[in-house]
Amino acid sequence: MTDISDGQPQVEVRSSATPAGRIVIDNQPIEFFAGDTVAIAAIRAGQHPATGGTLCLAGDCGNCCAIVDSTPWVRTCQTKAKPGLAVLRQPAVGAPALNLTPPKSAVSSPIAAVIDVRHINADVIVVGGGASGTAAATQASADGHTVTILDANEGNEVVGIYAGPTVIVRTPEGMRHFHAHEVIVATGAADLQPACEGNLSKGIYTAGAAATLAETHIELDNALTVTSQPVRIVADDNGWVSGVVTADADGNDVLSDCNSLIVDLGHMGRDLLSRMTDERAVTIVGPAAEHYPLPPCPTSGIVCSCSKVTVEDLDGVWLRGFNELELVKRAALFGTGTCQGGVCMPYLRSFVADRAGSVPEPFTARPISRQLTIGEASAGAYADNFRMSPLHDEHLKLGAQMDRFGGWWRPWNYGDVLGEYWAVREAVSLGDVSTLGKMVVSGPDVVEVLERLYPNNVHDIKVGRSRYVLLLNERGHLLDDGMICRESETRFVLTFTSGGASFAEMWVRDWVETWGLDCHILDRTTSLAAINVTGPLAGELLRRVGVAEPPKFLQHRHETVAGVPCHIMRLSFTGEASFELHHPVHRSVELWQTLMAEGRALGIKPHGLQALFGMRLEKGHVIVGMDTELDSSPRRIGMEWAVKMGKPYFVGLEALKRVEPLPDHRRLFGFTMASPAPVEGAPIYHDGTIVGHVSSSFDSPLLGKAVMLGWIKREPFPDTVTIDGRTATVSAPPFYDAEGRRARA
Repeated sequence: MTDISDGQPQVEVRSSATPAGRIVIDNQPIEFFAGDTVAIAAIRAGQHPATGGTLCLAGDCGNCCAIVDSTPWVRTCQTKAKPGLAVLRQPAVGAPALNLTPPKSAVSSPIAAVIDVRHINADVIVVGGGASGTAAATQASADGHTVTILDANEGNEVVGIYAGPTVIVRTPEGMRHFHAHEVIVATGAADLQPACEGNLSKGIYTAGAAATLAETHIELDNALTVTSQPVRIVADDNGWVSGVVTADADGNDVLSDCNSLIVDLGHMGRDLLSRMTDERAVTIVGPAAEHYPLPPCPTSGIVCSCSKVTVEDLDGVWLRGFNELELVKRAALFGTGTCQGGVCMPYLRSFVADRAGSVPEPFTARPISRQLTIGEASAGAYADNFRMSPLHDEHLKLGAQMDRFGGWWRPWNYGDVLGEYWAVREAVSLGDVSTLGKMVVSGPDVVEVLERLYPNNVHDIKVGRSRYVLLLNERGHLLDDGMICRESETRFVLTFTSGGASFAEMWVRDWVETWGLDCHILDRTTSLAAINVTGPLAGELLRRVGVAEPPKFLQHRHETVAGVPCHIMRLSFTGEASFELHHPVHRSVELWQTLMAEGRALGIKPHGLQALFGMRLEKGHVIVGMDTELDSSPRRIGMEWAVKMGKPYFVGLEALKRVEPLPDHRRLFGFTMASPAPVEGAPIYHDGTIVGHVSSSFDSPLLGKAVMLGWIKREPFPDTVTIDGRTATVSAPPFYDAEGRRARA
């Protein structure tokens, strides 16, 4: 039977009280008094601090979360009001909208808040400053320990306990990492919240919240208190509580009018932090450690208010065979919101107990218990996973804007993209390609190794010659591409893309060991730098620095360039004559400066990735990982010519044989259209239906139109498509110098 009584909140008239200032909620100024939290100030003004749901005013649930000073998921019940604080309510369903404002610079890291982080050694940490925490701290102190009490109400919000034990604390001054000998969790007990239809209405308060409001002299209008689970909560057109339906002794529904509903349904231990670790040095005491009876199994409504999981959702995953607590949680996304199951856990356990016939243990909690900003979570971590080439400082001296690509910091441009483009097309330019993967393979079985690794022929590559190759995995999908350069009968130099360099040695070495072949592998990616000299005057520049007869197309040889020993590889990614100069890293700055000085009379300029990507696109060259997908095969990207299906074996051959006779409705095509070029990733339409997307796009200064590569994933393949609301023509690349005369010049 449900016991209903009139709420009697304490009331005090603030005849002499003066507001301490105003905060702004959804662009509406609201007065607050000294000591008010944001949530209290909102309630005092007759508003809900968020969009609805039961308020605990104790930091347990996420029903008061809002965006505070641009930070989402802030618990307004634990945020002190201060003049000018800007608060925005989050959406009732889903996450706050992402900030999609374009950065001022596409190649600069965003300016992030500097979060102070300190590591503190501690003896005994007590989490919670209530009665049980104070008692535990007093006892520990009496036992001779030095005690630190961390309480959220004092601004020390413990968000996680890790092995060690290490206690992670968010404070107004920054992040604090306490490394303790012992941790005592004394976080008390939380009020149960209702799980029924209408429980996301505004005007619902736990008994603890009602007591807090009474202490702050806020009167709840026409309040009712219920001490057992409501059947449903009734709301008006604005979402505010207007009544509650309860069951009488005979099980009949009884509707009671009210404007505020106080739910006094019992308690549950705040044991979330203690469930994060099983270390013996972490103990839980007081009400947090007590075992409370589970509430009745919910029958309708929303059970997990953070993720908006309903009883129907739970039934659905149960019927699909997810019949354990951990499986139900994951399948229904139950307890994965901001409270991390701290509020809804009892209802999940009662649901599983009702269906399975036995009460399950609570699931293991995962740090963190509250949302942190990326800055807070990463505070104190300064690892830069992007490497720098030996020419990094030279690029900065030349005014380069650096960007991250393929695991490296690389020049995006030097402030004049068009000038860089024309320097390559009409004069000479330098590009830093030190980031390319570089590997020497040698030994009696080296030819056999390479024949098995690569899908084209290797045995017929002559000494001093090179060949473009694809690298496939066992499924016949493209992993990488690069060059094979033969230096002798038993020695080859392999190159890989900047991104592929990170796994190249592992990939080659694993296969060599698997096959048991005699082949030696030496990764030289970081010991050798490389400069690409490219443009119609590239050969002339090399002659000026001591190379009497530069190699012809796809030739390579070792020579001294401006006094620096180099391995010169003649190839082309830009579409112009290109010579890659691979050389020791400690001579790289010297070589770069000499080439720039000697090329000044030839109109030399360095070029960055922005110009390079455009020029390679004019030639229709694919960038692995940018134009390709995880399951891109040579046929899908139009490179069947690079695969010799008649070979007895290579990695991926069997997979390609299986799919060769099958139809394939996915292809990478070239496109042209009038400028401006659409953004990369733009959808491709045909007859009003999305059939693919653009992978690369560029406004060609030379061709006077936009050129693109993109995927079409539906047959029949059309001749014209619509991109960005405009007509584009399917055009076979290359778009520039189709015969390749300029690259071979």
